[in-house]
Amino acid sequence: MNVQSIDSLLAQMRAAVAAAEGKPSAAPASAASGQADFSSLLKASLDQVAQTQNEAQSLEQRFTMGDPKVSLSDAMIAMQKANISLQTAVQVRNKVVAAYNDIMNMQV
Repeated sequence: MNVQSIDSLLAQMRAAVAAAEGKPSAAPASAASGQADFSSLLKASLDQVAQTQNEAQSLEQRFTMGDPKVSLSDAMIAMQKANISLQTAVQVRNKVVAAYNDIMNMQV
């Protein structure tokens, strides 16, 4: 697996998340090279996962406290979205670690 494959995978995942949220997808890119900065993309993706987790927890707490504006289905859907985003992040991490290990095990 090469760097372009990882970049392509991350771009597809961001596009899927943006499409699911109804937002246009925009990837941060460095002005000089026109290529996406991996660290900023990773941070943005992890921030999105954390935000999704926080929103799900907030809805869960509001439902538990008896807020009439929050339905069970809203809380459950938010929790499932948070779970899916976390599982996606874990799988991407696994792929990145595997690619790193493959590179480190290459003979020079």
